[in-house]
Amino acid sequence: MSILTSELSRSVAKPLNGVIKLMNFMITAGGVIMALTFLMVVIVRYGFGGNLFAYEEWLMTVSFWMFFMAAAVASARKEHVNADVLGFLIKNPRIIWWREVTVEIIEICVLSAVTYWGFLMLQEEVASYPLWQTTVALKIPFFMPRLGIFMGFLFMTLFSVLHFYLLLRNGPKWPVREPREIAESVEPEEEKQEGAAR
Repeated sequence: MSILTSELSRSVAKPLNGVIKLMNFMITAGGVIMALTFLMVVIVRYGFGGNLFAYEEWLMTVSFWMFFMAAAVASARKEHVNADVLGFLIKNPRIIWWREVTVEIIEICVLSAVTYWGFLMLQEEVASYPLWQTTVALKIPFFMPRLGIFMGFLFMTLFSVLHFYLLLRNGPKWPVREPREIAESVEPEEEKQEGAAR
């Protein structure tokens, strides 16, 4: 469970946690598929002197989905790599909060733009059916990896909007610690209230 879903009501947190688990499964499955494919390439090439037919074509689709789902999960957990020098220099909670709000606004604007472009990219692919672009050998439609790009940006935008909502709702007090410190030790809001009522 991430810091994001822990702060939301159970009706919102439960489906979001399900989506994040599905993304984690896709990331893991993608890594396994890539590792097994490269193992087979080595065996076929150096063991039998042949070539694994068009493996780069299915790996292209797998790698796009894996990369963009990982980016979305990192966005949900606020674990993207960044060069945040100000975070170490600023100690005032109110200034930190305002800085976070500003960063989230910029992030939402940029992500909204690239999500829209991703939608236009998909729209162009659908409009060209049945003459849409495909890979040369296996005829995998380019729509498949491009759908992964769009879904990744869509979820990154959604998670950024939810982080922004929580920043505004909770004010400068949230989060008081690094997200990764509390990500695994929190419960959804409604579960906390149920526990307190007992």
